Amino acid sequence: MKIKNKLLSLMVLLLFIIPLNVFAYSSHIIPGGETIGIEVNSKGVLVVGFYKVNNSYIGRNAGFEVGDKIIKLDGVDVNSISSMIEIINKSTKNTVEFTILRGSSEKNISLNLTEGSDGVLKTGLYVKDSINGIGTLTYIDPETMIFGALGHEIVEKTTAKKFEIKDGIIFGADVVAIEKSTNGNAGEKNAKYDKTEVFGKITGNEISGIFGTYTKELSNKEKLEVAESKDIKTGKATIRTVIKDDKVDEFSINILKLDESNETKNILFEVIDERLLKEAGGIVQGMSGSPIIQNGKIIGAVTHVIVNDTTKGYGIFITTMLKEGEN
Repeated sequence: MKIKNKLLSLMVLLLFIIPLNVFAYSSHIIPGGETIGIEVNSKGVLVVGFYKVNNSYIGRNAGFEVGDKIIKLDGVDVNSISSMIEIINKSTKNTVEFTILRGSSEKNISLNLTEGSDGVLKTGLYVKDSINGIGTLTYIDPETMIFGALGHEIVEKTTAKKFEIKDGIIFGADVVAIEKSTNGNAGEKNAKYDKTEVFGKITGNEISGIFGTYTKELSNKEKLEVAESKDIKTGKATIRTVIKDDKVDEFSINILKLDESNETKNILFEVIDERLLKEAGGIVQGMSGSPIIQNGKIIGAVTHVIVNDTTKGYGIFITTMLKEGEN
């Protein structure tokens, strides 16, 4: 009987504990809409291309491939282009041992550095250690101070692969002009950066957005209830974004279709707001992350423009972002 009672007590305890931990995020969050500058730094140095040195592609000939991640030089850890250059400049020999990651496999490549016409030792490698851009803040969870933005991952343009980040920041950005979208050509927001005004630290670049810790003070910001996917309906809704004067405005959209099976393209919508159509031509690059609001609840975020019809776009469910952001 004692054993049975203990087992029963354990089962009852689990029944009360488990529901409390199903969702770690808050039921009410602060909607975004503000344009933000984004800077992310890579884990290691990414090879994005090759150039000729004395009429020879020495980097490619040594065995490097686009997408390789340089993590060590002569056994010393490399975290940035500057640290890579420093090690090369200190080297007393022309042959340097590079340790790279190709996919999940580690590989060593010996590269004979070659002196260019300017007398400087060359690797023949185009490399990148950071990405800068703009997007839109989606939400801040006031309980955890976790933020989410973009609604999709940051992809390195040359390799077309997810950019594996070490860290990063979001910071102030003022929209100075909008290049209008036209069918077949997605427009974009043009913005002026202010990296001295840091809003938060980026800790993750995931399929449903970028996430991190919001570090600025929250001053009586509006909170909205989080809508579950089952509560979202086709029909009228709004998106919040900036198109000028650094002011977050709300624009009317019509939700055409919902798809719970897709990872990020859950909400198909069309812009019906005359002002947004006139001034932006619909959805433009830089609106990624703009919150989608329906019936006073935050339901998702803009993720993609449909290039062939820029009045239409896709959004992701807010709960998908919140779950990934809390992990």
